[in-house]
Amino acid sequence: MKLLIIEDDHALSETIKETTIGLFEIEQAFDGEEGLFLAEQNIFDVIILDIMLPHLNGYQVLEQMREKQITTPVIILTAKDGIDDKIQGFKVGADDYLVKPFHRAELLLRLEAIIRRSNGEFKDHTISFKDLKLNVKTKTAFIGDNSLKLNGKQFDLLEFFINNKNTILTKEQIFDRIWGFESDTSTTVVEVYASNLRKTLKKYHYDHYIKTFRGLGYMLTEKGEDHV
Repeated sequence: MKLLIIEDDHALSETIKETTIGLFEIEQAFDGEEGLFLAEQNIFDVIILDIMLPHLNGYQVLEQMREKQITTPVIILTAKDGIDDKIQGFKVGADDYLVKPFHRAELLLRLEAIIRRSNGEFKDHTISFKDLKLNVKTKTAFIGDNSLKLNGKQFDLLEFFINNKNTILTKEQIFDRIWGFESDTSTTVVEVYASNLRKTLKKYHYDHYIKTFRGLGYMLTEKGEDHV
């Protein structure tokens, strides 16, 4: 899974990164404008957002995200502990609120709770689609009792599909999420990996759950419709 940390205190941002690196792939932003730009790519599973930021404060970042229909779960992180600040955070669309200083264990618990709510489950770091289960910590995948052989990018692609099932993901979104903004390759690599993933799933008749929208992208659907 992918976590965006928007925090201008570099030392604190690194602490959060070190705390969460076992569960997430991390992106960091150090001001509100940069954070909003990254959040708008809509490729993250959860965002940790500081309130006191340069250029745009956390409330402004979150408000603009929600106005643009970016529904990524957000934990607001701030030194302010007044009830008015919490109310304002929730009004503009925060999912949770953590006051600095905080314990690392509490941050992890809150992150896992948010992921459980948004994805429906996160017990033992596992997400699922029908009988297909992925352990995002050990990077292992099973359909029933059968182990799937997936390379790193194939696993990441399947994880992204499961976390966004029944939602069309454009090739650009997938590319930015899996390969990153600064990758030297092109979006055609998405088609290659989607095709290879289908081949891996075909043995178990799960390939038809990945629906292709030609010229646009892909969607993991429980209906198992044919390509369009």
